[in-house]
This record gives sequence, structure tokens and C-alpha cells, in this order.
Amino acid sequence: MEFLKSLVAQSDMTLKEVMIIISENKRGICFILDNEILVGLVTDGDIRRAIVSGSILKEPISKIMVRDFISLPVESDERLIRETFKPNLKLIPLIDNNGCLVGAADQLGSHRIPLLEPFLKGMESQYVLDCLETNWISSQGEYVRRFEQQFKVMHSEMESLAVCNGTIALHLALLALGIKSGDEVIVPDITFAATANSVIYCGAKPVFCEINKKTWCIEPNEIRKLITTNTKAIIPVHLYGQVCNMNEIISIAKENKLLLIEDCAEALGSKRDGRPVGTFGDAATFSFYGNKTISTGEGGMVLFKDKSIASEARIIRDHGMKPDKRYWHEVVGYNYRLTNLQAALGVAQFENLDNILARKKKLLTEYQNKLMGIKGIKMLPYIEKKIYHSNWLYTLILEESIDRDRLIRNSRGRGVDIRPTFYPLHKMPPYEKYRKSSGLEISNNIASNGICLPSSASLRSDELIYVVDILKDSILEMF
Repeated sequence: MEFLKSLVAQSDMTLKEVMIIISENKRGICFILDNEILVGLVTDGDIRRAIVSGSILKEPISKIMVRDFISLPVESDERLIRETFKPNLKLIPLIDNNGCLVGAADQLGSHRIPLLEPFLKGMESQYVLDCLETNWISSQGEYVRRFEQQFKVMHSEMESLAVCNGTIALHLALLALGIKSGDEVIVPDITFAATANSVIYCGAKPVFCEINKKTWCIEPNEIRKLITTNTKAIIPVHLYGQVCNMNEIISIAKENKLLLIEDCAEALGSKRDGRPVGTFGDAATFSFYGNKTISTGEGGMVLFKDKSIASEARIIRDHGMKPDKRYWHEVVGYNYRLTNLQAALGVAQFENLDNILARKKKLLTEYQNKLMGIKGIKMLPYIEKKIYHSNWLYTLILEESIDRDRLIRNSRGRGVDIRPTFYPLHKMPPYEKYRKSSGLEISNNIASNGICLPSSASLRSDELIYVVDILKDSILEMF
């Protein structure tokens, strides 16, 4: 194996010869063999320290090699290998029963922790198989109705419509509520672009609002400053599982006779004062993309407070056809339906929602405890006592002195998928022409210095500790 050959030196080689091997393999390490038996290892740091201490390049490497090193049997399973890695241990030699070097475990290849992945531990396979065996695979079927009913029960009996993704959920909500050309809709500057795009799809204009410095959700005081005679709605986004200040936002909406559409794509299960997100406004939307709290691959849900508006939305969702007069189109509609196959996944996922939320809540607590007070971290998620934070994605803010992009590269190089926070919408080309709050310093700061850590419900405690160790190590490299 060429990779292994590039890591090997013989015990009778000189420091200079081994330096050349390490320089060429670009891994900073060499395994030292004596008749194929692994007898030691040397890093580029070991050689530098030896030279500083007076060693000469012609000396044999055996004089300075590390003889007390970590190795594993070649038959070790992936879990043991993964648990053996440490932040400063990037390669683990694998040996046979005779002590001969036969392989090497690479930290990057053996230990990759994704940012988010679905938690498919319930009845997903059985329900999907049921769809296949009964031939109910399109948008008609029992699982669609069951999925909608699950959301209706959870969210104060609000009318629930399953749709094919979260972006479409927003578009359908706005259409059904009458948002049209010339209208303005206030949205947060920090959110996924779908929030603004759905407004533009209606011919309306998004207005970008500054966020709160603690919650990173839309700031009510800034909403007030942006209201004009053209303002028709507000879309508060419950970012990363956090909950907006809905009491203030509801007051603003009532005072100014504005519609309120909650974007709950990232906050299924979050609550304020025991009340689930999605039950505060005229409408609410959810996403079931592969990285969301529950997933149908692609999918979404729209909730309406008014039953008559929900009925109109059902017609729009189904090509504009009347439900009691098939192929008769009352309006120009869309095919925004969710399939029974996708809904089958959703039903199974929803049945496991309490377990998923409990796991993610545990991750939130562990991250908070282990990251508190670390130099280089400016701010952890803000947790109010009256808020249940569902921790869709654990996000923190680094000090300005930390090179975020370098930290992300370093972490990914060690198998941990850390991502940046969203960019401010007002800075991106499609949105530069729209009105916005003045300054937007908070949005700009979070976008420049925020990072998101792995937050899958399946993330184990030992993996979380590894993520924290990698993060600490990457930060320390910058001091």
C-alpha cells in the first residue's frame, strides 16, 4: 500500500533520511521498523527538538524515536479505532500478532462526525414498505392524513397541510393569506434564503430586519422601525431551535393589523411558556429536509389558524382544483403535495419525536457545560428559563481574533464537520435592492464569527467530547 510505504523508515536510518521521508509524506510522522516489526515512531517535532538539543543529522533515528507509542491490533473494529483517536493523534499504526506493521488508521478517514444526519430508528422501513405493498405511493394515502393529524394535535388543533418542502410551505402560506405584488413582508436578516425567496415568489418585497444580540432571532424594536403603509406581514424565524420574542411580536402585529407567519423550519418542538412554536401566528411552516429535527427526505407542513384559509390553501396545493369537483379548477394552483411514501417516513419520525428532542436537549446541556468559559469563544446559545430550546443546531460565536475559516478547515481535516452560520441576506446579490434596518452590526458580527457544531440526535457523548477537544485544540493553535 503506497500510503503505508510513505510512512515507514528503518531503524538504522539517520535523522536526515527520516526528515526527508516526513517532508515527502506531508503527515508529520514516520513509523520506525526493524525487520518489519514496529519498534517506534518519530514526528517532525521530535526531530526538531533533537536537533535543538544537540543531535546531528547523521545520528541513527533509533536514538530519538519514541518507543512508548499507541498502536492497535489490525482486527480492531471501527468503534475502538474512533475512540482511540485524540486531537493530537492523527494516525494509529495497526499491527499483527507478531508486532509487524500492516496498516494505519487515518483520523480523517476513520472518524468523521457530520453536522447533522437523520435519526431513523423507528418504524420508517415498515411504513414505507406498507406503502409499496399497498401501491399507495403518490400524494393520496393514509400516511399523509396521519402525518397532518399528528401536527394538528401537537399544535392546538391548527389546520395542517403536508407539502413537498419547507420553502413551498412558506410560499403556500403567503399565497393563502393574500400576500401579493407591492406588499412588504418583514423578515430577519439572518435566516436561510427560503424565507425571503418565498416573499419574492409572491411578487412582494422582503424587508430585512436586525436580530437580537442574545437570541439571534428577529428584534421586535427593529420591526417597529421598518413598518410602512405597504407592510402586510412579519415572518419571525425561530433560528437554530431558539424561540423569538413572540409576545412582543404579536403585540406589534395586532397594533398594526399585520399578518404573522412563523417560520419553524428549525424549531420543531421548541416552546415559549409551554406553548409550541407554530401556534402563535396566523400561519406557521415546518421543514422536513434531511438535516431537520424529523425528516421525510424533502417535505414540509403548513399550519393555519383560520379553517377557511386552510381550505383555500388545500385548493392551491392541489393544482387549484375543487376537492368536490375533480378536474374543475377554481384558481391557478400548484402541485405542492407530499407523497404517501414521504409521509410514511414522517409518521414514523413523529412517533419518535420525544426521544429525538430528549437526545438533542442532552447535547445542548453537554455542550453548554463543556464550552463555558473557554478562551476564544465569545457567546454560547442564550437559554431563557421560560424557553424550551430544541437545539436543532448548536451554534456559538467566536471572538473576532479567531480565524473562523481556518478553524473550520482544521476541524474538518480532523474529521469534524463544523459549519459557518448563515450569511446576512442583505449582503447577497439577489437581495441588495430591498429595504433593511440601518447598520445591521449584530447580523454582520454573527455571520462573520458564528459556527455550528455537530448536533445529530445520534451523536454520542464520547463523540461530543471529541468535537469539543478538536474545537479547543483548533482555537489554541491561534494563540
